[in-house]
Amino acid sequence: MLTRKQFDVLECLIDNNDKLSQRDISEKTGLSLGTINKVLKELSELGFVSNNAITSKGIEEMQNYRVKRAIIIAAGFGSRMVPITLNTPKPLVRVKGSRIIDSSLDALKEIGIEEVYIIRGYLGEQFDQLLYKYPNIKFIENPMYNEANNLSSIVCAGDLLQNAYVIEADLLVYNKKIIKKYQYSSNYLGIPVKRTDDWCFVTEDGYVKKMSIGGENCYQMVGISYWTKEDGKKLFVDAKKVFQSPGGKERYWDQVPLEYCLKDFKVSVRECSFDDIIEIDTFNELKQLDDTYR
Repeated sequence: MLTRKQFDVLECLIDNNDKLSQRDISEKTGLSLGTINKVLKELSELGFVSNNAITSKGIEEMQNYRVKRAIIIAAGFGSRMVPITLNTPKPLVRVKGSRIIDSSLDALKEIGIEEVYIIRGYLGEQFDQLLYKYPNIKFIENPMYNEANNLSSIVCAGDLLQNAYVIEADLLVYNKKIIKKYQYSSNYLGIPVKRTDDWCFVTEDGYVKKMSIGGENCYQMVGISYWTKEDGKKLFVDAKKVFQSPGGKERYWDQVPLEYCLKDFKVSVRECSFDDIIEIDTFNELKQLDDTYR
């Protein structure tokens, strides 16, 4: 298994066809020149790198970290987006002419993730329109969407959570590069903030230590996460247990790995910014983004 630093360097090299200098690699990975020199020597000895370029053996090794699929949660009603959601599911609402969900689907398509599942419920048949542009999409029906929170969608996903992104369908992805082709470990996107009233988490040694609503000097949660094969398997088992427990239907799926079963997971944080992505929660927020709704 690669170390985290070895992975970061190989990911940098595989994403750049041109030969990079050690300084280039340092700037792109955020690692020091001394660390880059050491890691390149290690990778060269393993046969993964030659003359600062990734080898075919290195490319083969990176396939062990390839994201296999994406699960998009799109079953809910979107009550805070009324009246626009009375006739249209929230992910299919258009912002400046494009459907909200298209920004995630386009990002996945760009990096070659063909296995995409959309968990649908409210006005589910309307999602069929996506097949004209994205014929590879498969749908998972959530019959419990009207009586349970989004934890029910994760239960519907089952074993598909392994080596998979879990993406909330109401996100506008401005920077497609935040959805990467390769992932080293389970992680959750977060925006560093001094204060927030939204869902957030604090970290310790780079891993989520606590999740809460509102906090200071923390990370505001962004609804894109990745789960390894092992963690995806545990996530389904734990999600099912929580869902079947008293009050389980009212739970959010994120609470399973980041609160109720936190000891079972080591979830790191991938930093992003408000320029990279935005979550549209309310009709007022929609109006601010698109004048045609005013």
